[in-house]
Amino acid sequence: MEIMEQFKTDFKEEIKNSGELKVFSAGSVVLDMDAYVNYIPIVVSGSIKVIRTEEDGREILLYYIKPGESCIVSILSGMKQDRSKIKAVVEEEAEILMVSIPKAKEWIKKYPEWTDFIFTLYQKRFEELLNVVNSVAFQKIDSRILHLLNQKSQLYNSPEINATHQQIADELGISREATSRTLKQMEKNKTITLSRNKITLL
Repeated sequence: MEIMEQFKTDFKEEIKNSGELKVFSAGSVVLDMDAYVNYIPIVVSGSIKVIRTEEDGREILLYYIKPGESCIVSILSGMKQDRSKIKAVVEEEAEILMVSIPKAKEWIKKYPEWTDFIFTLYQKRFEELLNVVNSVAFQKIDSRILHLLNQKSQLYNSPEINATHQQIADELGISREATSRTLKQMEKNKTITLSRNKITLL
């Protein structure tokens, strides 16, 4: 597990022995909006997408959690015993190590590398959120879609992305009509090819 590489041997062993390893299928909700956070998820394999959902049902993708990473929002909300401000959904089947909040708090005092990991994660997510704000405020729809497709391509390590126009629209917080129109134009420009529920980057 990639996260283990930066930790000392004794801490690696404690992480393995303290967490409960669970397997989640694609589409499973690991953490929902307004739910209390009782566990911190550490992704072993697969990936999770973190989404912000508004009252009117609209969603926007904030970032992905990859193997060796965790959710900084879960960590902060769990430490404060606060409700979650995000929704975490499994993007592709994932193995997740669920670590209890008391154990995570104990590690802050016991293992400096755990604290370093949290700060590093916080910085990374903050930069990703700035990119989301910049994208929504300044980028055109085609640039936003292309960026999302590139993210998914890296996650799956393939130029072929299994996603519907509606899924792309939901993750970017734009209408399906605008998404479909833009994807068709991108296909004309030979940036992508479209097939049923599949988009291929060229």
